[in-house]
Amino acid sequence: MTEAAQHRRVILVSGMSGAGKSTATRFLEDMGYHCIDNFPVQMLSLLVDMIENSTDQRYQFIALSTSAQDFPEFQRGLKGEGIEVFTLFLDAADNILLHRYKSTRRVHPLLLSNQANTLEEAIDVERQMFQKYINDSVITIDTTFVTEKELKRKIESYFSKRSVPSFSISFISFGYKNGVPMDADLMIDVRFLPNPYWEVELRPYSGNDECIYSYVIDKPETQEFLKRLVSFLDYAFEEYVKEGKNHFTVAIGCTGGQHRSVSVANYLYNHYKSQYNSYIEHRDVQEHDSNE
Repeated sequence: MTEAAQHRRVILVSGMSGAGKSTATRFLEDMGYHCIDNFPVQMLSLLVDMIENSTDQRYQFIALSTSAQDFPEFQRGLKGEGIEVFTLFLDAADNILLHRYKSTRRVHPLLLSNQANTLEEAIDVERQMFQKYINDSVITIDTTFVTEKELKRKIESYFSKRSVPSFSISFISFGYKNGVPMDADLMIDVRFLPNPYWEVELRPYSGNDECIYSYVIDKPETQEFLKRLVSFLDYAFEEYVKEGKNHFTVAIGCTGGQHRSVSVANYLYNHYKSQYNSYIEHRDVQEHDSNE
């Protein structure tokens, strides 16, 4: 292996059309990645050779954006000595993809290539094209409920040039009434825990406030639940590391995403942040919300 081949990182960026692939690639470019869009898959071996042997610093951090049609060949062919490859897949709920296309009046790529006759069919066909290639080694970001600012933060947390990506964990609190996070690897329902919503004086606060956090976490049933949950997660995270998984998303849900789920997510984040690269997101927290 040549000296130039060391510390090369390639991010293969793909995903459902309309899920934010172009936006994610732009963020990677802002982070200093050399971004290549629509690279001919027939020339992939030449690109791999160039990445392995070039002394050009542009090839130290590369982001390759590819379509559903070429994704399998890129996934198979991006292998080289000294090259570390990560796959980023952007996804969103079908109804959100439909809405985005209709609001922007863009034409889906599979309609342009006559591989589908309607927008709904195009989305379905594209999802089937990806289905068997998206596994635990792929970093998936679901943008259904994600703003551009949140997407940028996620991209930066996964692919910062300051360090090589390692196993990381995202803890997301949410409310079932607003829909479940589509990119969760594990979903935990905490609606059985004592609910501070029924304490009128506590209702306006969230699990980010000490009064709510203590109310939820200090209950004996919560303590017993957390002891068992942490034991399970300790084992699961260790096994996923052995399997080579890069990122794991734990979603914790209660009715409105204001009290119980936020408290438990905060507890887990604080427990694991010294062991793994950990991130916390409270999807549905609204201060002074009274609808949990």
